[in-house]
Amino acid sequence: YFKLLCSIGFKHIEVGFPSASQDEYDFIRLLIEKNHIPDDVYIMGLTQMRPHLIERTIEAFDGCKRGIIHAYIAPSDLHMKQVFDLTSDELIKTAVDSTKMIRNLVDRMPDSDIRYEFSPEEFTDTSIDFSIKLCNEVFQAWEKATPEKQIIFNLPATVERRLPNEYADMIELFSRKINNRDSILISLHAHNDQGMAVAATELALMAGADRVEGTLFGHGERTGNVDL
Repeated sequence: YFKLLCSIGFKHIEVGFPSASQDEYDFIRLLIEKNHIPDDVYIMGLTQMRPHLIERTIEAFDGCKRGIIHAYIAPSDLHMKQVFDLTSDELIKTAVDSTKMIRNLVDRMPDSDIRYEFSPEEFTDTSIDFSIKLCNEVFQAWEKATPEKQIIFNLPATVERRLPNEYADMIELFSRKINNRDSILISLHAHNDQGMAVAATELALMAGADRVEGTLFGHGERTGNVDL
């Protein structure tokens, strides 16, 4: 399946959540150790912003020629209060500290081209100003983003309960207001709860986004992700 995705032409392939299970960790090690990754493909691994999960994720990428570490945290008011029991300042500190940790661990892999992707999960349920503030802080903490090696800010419609034009409006505002836009790749990640993920993605691309995350045939949580 991985080889099929490569043959189709995908260059960023999220291959697992290596800290979530031994199987996913072992699969990433298999791809790296058996040299199954084409030279122009970046494999991606997902992690929550928790130190022991970050360590396990980076460990899985040891020896990878090109990779993307994808870290996420949910900054919506509901999630901050009901799940994390954090203030907005505490959540920003968690994201910044985690980003610095990832940066420091990646710096120990000088022979690897490791990029960074950050998702403010529940982007569409979060104040746009707070999302921008959070992402600006993460950008500064990463310290490695340039126009040639952009940081990826992935902006999910984690639960699709906004119309496609509303999602696109949020993407346009983010793109206009975020600092260092030329060093940022704005990525879309639309779920399909209302059955409009493709429309939302197309409008958001027209609104200024650069990249799309999705799945073949739309498989994913609830009613799925955008169908690539």
